[in-house]
Amino acid sequence: MFKIISKTIIPPNIKKLEVEAPEIAKRALPGQFIMLRVRETGERIPLTIAAADAKTGAIAIIFQEMGKTTQLLGKLEAGESIPDILGPLGHPTHIEKLGTVVTVGGGVGVAEVLPVARAFRDAGNKVIGIIGARTKDLVILENEMKSATDELFVTTDDGTYGTKGFVSNALEDIIKKGTKVDLVYAIGPVPMMRVVSELTKKHGIKTLVSLNPIMVDGTGMCGSCRVTVEGKTRFACVEGPEFDGHLVDWNELMSRLATFKDKEKISVDKFHKECMFKIQ
Repeated sequence: MFKIISKTIIPPNIKKLEVEAPEIAKRALPGQFIMLRVRETGERIPLTIAAADAKTGAIAIIFQEMGKTTQLLGKLEAGESIPDILGPLGHPTHIEKLGTVVTVGGGVGVAEVLPVARAFRDAGNKVIGIIGARTKDLVILENEMKSATDELFVTTDDGTYGTKGFVSNALEDIIKKGTKVDLVYAIGPVPMMRVVSELTKKHGIKTLVSLNPIMVDGTGMCGSCRVTVEGKTRFACVEGPEFDGHLVDWNELMSRLATFKDKEKISVDKFHKECMFKIQ
C-alpha cells in the first residue's frame, strides 16, 4: 500500500497527489513513469512521475480526471492509500549539454515536461519553455516552469491568458526569430506532438516526444503499447516512452488510441450512474 501524503486540486478536474513510495523515489529520473491500480480488481494505468524526492521518499503524480480510473484516483484523499504502484518504468530522458533546448508542454503534459526542463537546465543548457492549454483555467505549473527555464511562453487556444494560439505557433515564432535550437522536447496530446514534430522536421531540428499509447502492464509483455517508429515496431513501455518525433507513425498511433473509446465511455457512464445511486 502506498499512502497519500497530500492532495492538491489545480483546476477542478486536475489533481496532484504526493505519495509515499521510497523505493521508487530514490531511483526515479526525469522522463520515467509508474503504473498504478486504484482497486485490486481495476485496470492499471501509466502516469508520469512529476517529481521525486529521495530524501522524503515521496513521488508526485499529476493527472486529469478523464476515464473511470483517473476519476476514482481523484476521489482519494490524503491519508488514504493506493494499493499498487510499479516503477520507475521506461527509459529516463538522456540529459546532456546541447546548447539551447525548447521544452513544449500541452495540457497536463506540462507536469511531465517540468522535471525534464529542470534537468536540461541543470546540465548547463539554455532552456526555453512553452506551455499551453485550451483556456486560462487549465494552465498549470506556470510558476514552477518559470523557475525551471530561462524563458517561458504561455499560450491558450482561446486567448484568455498569455498569447492566443497553440504551442506550435509559439515554437514557430522562436524559430523564425533566428534562435538556434539544438533540441525540441514535446509532451502533450498526440495531435500537438505531431504538429510540433512536423514543424521541426521542416527546419531540421531534432525533436523528442514522449508517447502515451495504451498500456496494460508496463513491462513489455502484453504488446498493447506498440508504436511504429522508422517502420519498426517498438514497445513504448520498455523502449520508450521517448522517441524521435520525426520517425513516429502518427496516423497509426492516433488510430490505436481510439481502439477502446466506446468501451471507455460505457465504463464512465456506468460509474457515474453508480455514484448517483449511492448519493440517493
